[in-house]
Amino acid sequence: MTTIAAIAGSLRRGSFNRALLRAAHEVAPAGVKIIDCPIEQIPLYNADVEVEHGLPPAVATLKDAIAGADGLLIVTPEYNNSIPGVLKNTIDWASRPANDIARVFSGRPVAVIGASPGGFGTILSQDAWLPVLRTLGMDLWAEGRLMVSRAGSVFDDQGRLADDATRQRLAEFIAGFARHASR
Repeated sequence: MTTIAAIAGSLRRGSFNRALLRAAHEVAPAGVKIIDCPIEQIPLYNADVEVEHGLPPAVATLKDAIAGADGLLIVTPEYNNSIPGVLKNTIDWASRPANDIARVFSGRPVAVIGASPGGFGTILSQDAWLPVLRTLGMDLWAEGRLMVSRAGSVFDDQGRLADDATRQRLAEFIAGFARHASR
């Protein structure tokens, strides 16, 4: 069994990126388990909180989920042509304390996908993640890219992926990443 921890980087219930993650569950091949890592309870990073109280429980749970998985899938929105703050905050917390980065991130396979209502998908957000992933020493799987543009036309009003071509691309992406992560 290949296990992929997955973080959808939006808090909005109707988020296209949360819908994309739900679709990833649907198309994952046999032998691949995707574990959702919720971020709603992760507070804004504050070093004083870390020093005085340690890691918040939601952060510790997230870190253990990532460390216990074969790979990490980041499902990123694109806000103002870059990384969404809530998702960057999540990764910042998960990198604390610094002496635990190796356990959680170093060498861990990672892939980035995203959906956007705009015409360029999440290309700028995905590119903005590259220095962060390199800094954490992650093993970026870059054999495929998945950017869902004009997301309002590929998801139905219930948030289900309704576009067959996008579903096929997502299935191929998840299968390819799972093969990489299982090595």
